[in-house]
Parts: sequence; structure tokens; C-alpha cells
Amino acid sequence: MIPAYAYQIQLPEGMEPGMKYPTLFTLHGKGSNEGNMIGLTSPLEDRFITIHIRGDLLLGAGYQYYELKSLGNPLRESFDRSVEQLEAFIAYASEQYPVDTERRYLLGFSQGAILSLTLAHTMGSALRGIVALNGYIPQFVKTEYNVQSMKDVSVFVSHGEFDSVFPIRIGHETAQYMGSVTSRLTFKTYPADHGVTPENMADYVSWLKQDALTKADEGVKEQ
Repeated sequence: MIPAYAYQIQLPEGMEPGMKYPTLFTLHGKGSNEGNMIGLTSPLEDRFITIHIRGDLLLGAGYQYYELKSLGNPLRESFDRSVEQLEAFIAYASEQYPVDTERRYLLGFSQGAILSLTLAHTMGSALRGIVALNGYIPQFVKTEYNVQSMKDVSVFVSHGEFDSVFPIRIGHETAQYMGSVTSRLTFKTYPADHGVTPENMADYVSWLKQDALTKADEGVKEQ
């Protein structure tokens, strides 16, 4: 299979043959690229496989995963295609690399956060968790998609208090909704615009490490 997306992968040093590793897939914002996500996950590279996925649609000097009719209004055909392709890519990468399929995570910013939240709906427990930075859930995903149970999916949602793209109200609405579908929600706000602060990064890095460790401990107890 030829994957639909270009990507960069970072493998932990000293990987042991036959071992599976927690894996973090990253999704960038509109007009950006996969390289801009590497700095957001560098503290995790000793423990996680990190796979940075580039959108396949050109937008200026960068890329996007789907097209928009207007801000906050995805072109449905383009959006649906990106969701299907991303699910297929996650399956592809899980076969190509030593991915622990019990500990697969998504981390997305802006457009990438929207897709991460959507994939939590479509993949359910096939994902261990997601980190959604400054995004939202399209209404049609909630009402028209084949939504899987998310009760055991770990979710970290954060939003800038002064976000000029998606106002903080959207962050609160997203958190309120996600809290109704999973018991594993963490929601934080930061005094920032549409971006990621050092405190925000430190919080989700700590959250990911702890969640992956918790899942590993659960697996040992089950054996």
C-alpha cells in the first residue's frame, strides 16, 4: 500500500526487537506542515514513536487536510475524504512499524485538532487517546457520522483564552460535549491566542506520558 500522506517518523533510540511502542500521530494546522509539529512532541521521542503527517492539499507555502467553504465550515466531501484517508494511514503505519495498537494517540492543532476530535468519534476505542489543541467538533460529525463509543478514550482538550480564530466559547463547548461522551477528559485553558504555550505543551506531554504508562500497567495486570 502506498500511503496517501507524506510523513516524518521519529523512532525511540535503542528500540528492542519484538517490542511494541506507544505511538503519537500528529496533525498540523491549516497552511502549515508536519515539520512544525516536531517541536511539539520532542520531549516524547524517547518513549513514543512519533509520526508527523503532512496534509495532502497545497495551501500557499503549506498544506491542509481538507478544504473549507468558510472559516469553521468544512467542505463536506473534502472533509469526509480526509477522515477516511487518515484512518487508512493509521492502519498502514500500525502494520509498518512496531506500534502498540493499544496505545495509539493523536495530537492535533487547529485543523488537526478538528480531525483528531473527529477520529475519536469514528475510531472510538481503536485509539487510546487524543490531544486537541484549539479546535472544535463539526456538528455533522455528531449527528451524521457513524459514531463509536468513546467512553474509554482519553481526551486532552485545551484552548487559548484569547483565541482570535476559534473563540474561547468554542473551547468550552467542545469540552462540555466531550465530557458527556468520555469519562477520561482533561480540559485546560491558557492565556494565549491561537497557539501553544510552553505551559500548554508541558501539560499535555505530562498527560500523555502518564496515560501511556497507566495503559501499560493495565495490560500487565490483565496478563
